Formats: sequence, structure tokens, C-alpha cells
Amino acid sequence: MPTSPRSDGRNPARRTPVIGITAGELVATYGLWKERCSLVPADYVHAVTRTGGVPVVLAAAEGAAEAVIERIDGLMLTGGVDVDPARFGAVAHPETHRPDPVRDRFELDLLEAATARGLPVLAICRGIQVVNVWRGGTLHQHLPDVGADPDHLGQPGAYGSHRVRVDPASRLGAIVQRAELEVPTHHHQAVDRLGEGLRGCGWSDDGLVEALEDPSLPHLVAVQWHPEMGNDPVLFENLVAAAVPTGVT
Repeated sequence: MPTSPRSDGRNPARRTPVIGITAGELVATYGLWKERCSLVPADYVHAVTRTGGVPVVLAAAEGAAEAVIERIDGLMLTGGVDVDPARFGAVAHPETHRPDPVRDRFELDLLEAATARGLPVLAICRGIQVVNVWRGGTLHQHLPDVGADPDHLGQPGAYGSHRVRVDPASRLGAIVQRAELEVPTHHHQAVDRLGEGLRGCGWSDDGLVEALEDPSLPHLVAVQWHPEMGNDPVLFENLVAAAVPTGVT
């Protein structure tokens, strides 16, 4: 007899977890064409496939978050343009990117739906900022203005590198099994005031929050750096393992 779908929309007969990876809408040039495209760097996709998941790229679509969450087993929020400062009650800084309101709304709705259903979430770079804003937190809009180390941004078009101190008692600490990490990074914004229910679990040497989690949720890990550009797959392994539907081996 065919297996009935679970009430939360995740099919227990599917043995390989499907990971939704959010994309941005940007102007791309290829061949003779220049047009708006839904884009995600391939390193995110490869990080999922290498750790046993099936990647699905999620183009931002108004009102589609609930339907999307019914069809995936785990969610990855990726890097991209800055979150609209209006979402955390701020006026845009001159260095803040032009916002993408459709992507902002889509990712906030995805977070709401994913956490309500107990799906695991890994949020990266812009993703940690989306998580913090989702919970009512605020962001530093331009790190040079707050005296942050220039290593956060690196060189134009390249990743920098800096140290992150990890709380060994946190969920992140249990995942990485190290008190310090050297991480690839490229960002000019960062978490300022923490959102409700979130706790910092990783910090750079200049005191910026580099990782967040919500202890009340089964699996929400958010990092400011770019693990997909590093050599340690542990965060992706953990996401894929947590996304295996209950009862599936």
C-alpha cells in the first residue's frame, strides 16, 4: 500500500532530505543576455549535495512560503543584499543596499512556517540578519561606522578571514566541537540588538555577534560567516541529518 503523507507535509517514505536554499533576484549577464534572474551561489548547492541532501533553490515568490515549507525537510537562508532597514525601524544608511522587499517578506514567512513545523534551519550571512530582524532585533548597517575589524568585509569581490569564539555550552558548540574557529567572511552589516528569544553563541574578537540560536527551538542555527566557502562541512552535515524525516533511517 502507498505510504500516506505526514500531517506536517513531510513524506516519511522519502529517505533523502530535501533542503530548500533561498535565492536572490539579481541582474545577471550570460552570453548575449542581460536580465533579472533568481540566483544562488553554487557553493551552497554543492555543500548540501556533498553532505547527503537534495538541494532545491527557492525563488522568492509572494505568498508561497507555506506551500514551499510543506515540500521541504530543511531550510537554508543564504547571503545576499541587505535587509530593508525599515523592517527594524531604521533609516537606510548611505552604504545600505537597495532592498528587495519580496525576498525579505518571503524569507521571514519561510522562517515563521519552518519553525512552526519544527523544520531545521541553517541561516548564513544575510540569513542571520533575517533571523534577528524576524525576532524584533536590529542591525549595524555599516560596520566601519562602529569600529569593527576590516577583516569582516575583506577585499572587494573576495572573502576575508577572522577568528570566532564559540560558546562550548551552546548547540553550535556541540555541533562544531571547538571553542574557536577561523572562518571565511564577507559582510558589512551585523547583528546589533538581539531579537527576542535569541542568544549569542559566537563572537568575533571585536565583540560582534557571529552566531545565534534559539534554545527553545529544536534546530535553529544562524552564523554570520560563510561555511560553504570553508573546508569544514559540519554545519551542513548537521542540517541534513536533522532534516531526515522522523522514522526514516
